[in-house]
Amino acid sequence: MRRWDRKQEVAGERGGMAHGFLMEVCVDSVESAVNAERGGAGRLELCSSLMEGGTTPSTGLLQVVKQCIRVPVFVMIRPRGGDFLYSDREVEVMKADIRLAKQHEADGLVFGALTEDGRIDIELCTALLAVSRPLPVTFHRAFDMVYDPLSALETLISLGFERVLTSGCDTSALEGLPLIKRLTDQAKGRIVVMPGGGITERNLQRILEGSGASEFHCSARSAKDSGMKFRNSSVNMGAYFSPPEYSIKVADVAKVRTLNAIAKNVL
Repeated sequence: MRRWDRKQEVAGERGGMAHGFLMEVCVDSVESAVNAERGGAGRLELCSSLMEGGTTPSTGLLQVVKQCIRVPVFVMIRPRGGDFLYSDREVEVMKADIRLAKQHEADGLVFGALTEDGRIDIELCTALLAVSRPLPVTFHRAFDMVYDPLSALETLISLGFERVLTSGCDTSALEGLPLIKRLTDQAKGRIVVMPGGGITERNLQRILEGSGASEFHCSARSAKDSGMKFRNSSVNMGAYFSPPEYSIKVADVAKVRTLNAIAKNVL
């Protein structure tokens, strides 16, 4: 397995930070990964089930994405949708997925875990971080479900997370902007505070200027019609309110480029 250290991570990120920022694009397919890189993404968060906020991607998806792109790929470790309170067996799944991601050359990992009272699960996060090293780790938007975000940030710093992804504990990064700014000021460079959640070309400038962030997270997706000619409209593969069977969402090269250009102009 390829070894990794902080110097390599910084050097790799500088490739996507030539203009003082880094754009991370969340992707759940090879097509989206390729489009995100073409549009100027500096890093990818690879996951499945974006409709549930992202879950662990398959090893096959990680393998093929790594064959197709050159920017760093951080892998989501989340065994299911829903809350971030995990059972012992789910923890074993997470540890196994971390080991597999490392074996297949993930450049970093993304996970989060909480206690039943809405605090960072220090014991579990410590155990998962131990399995993850030497890869860098992002604490994902489980952070937006914590009881006390300012205290939680200090906990993440003490545990050794490299960054935290947050919408400011609100429905989107725009609504949560005041808290994101407060967290960024509190962090003082000890951890990267990365805004994410509902970021588009319409609000990115305001979010970057208002937060002081040097990294941001988006999906930049558009709907793409299926190539299927025969379509059975009577059947749904998922739940009753599932997405349409004959339309998928993929990262849009033009949207990624637009967000890239806006960030360059701001920073």
